[in-house]
Amino acid sequence: MASEKIDVRYVAKLARIALSEDEVERFGKQLGDLLEHVNVLSELETSAVPATAQVVESTNVERADEAGPCLDRETVLAMAPQREGSFFRVPKIIAEP
Repeated sequence: MASEKIDVRYVAKLARIALSEDEVERFGKQLGDLLEHVNVLSELETSAVPATAQVVESTNVERADEAGPCLDRETVLAMAPQREGSFFRVPKIIAEP
């Protein structure tokens, strides 16, 4: 089975997910089934399919960028929980190492 090559506990640790023994076994089997399916798909002939092929064609919807009425700076700053001069004051965010 393909899931034997993947350490489910290690992947869960990277994702910071705590798994029980039952979940490790169940997700390992599901991952193995998924990888087997991908292996079957990789055997299909796709050389004639363009890399950007879509099932449904997608297009961007664009509109004119027109300036509209906006609120006065003092009105907006008056509604802010904290301000410092003419700016919003926000709490410092420190990422985990």
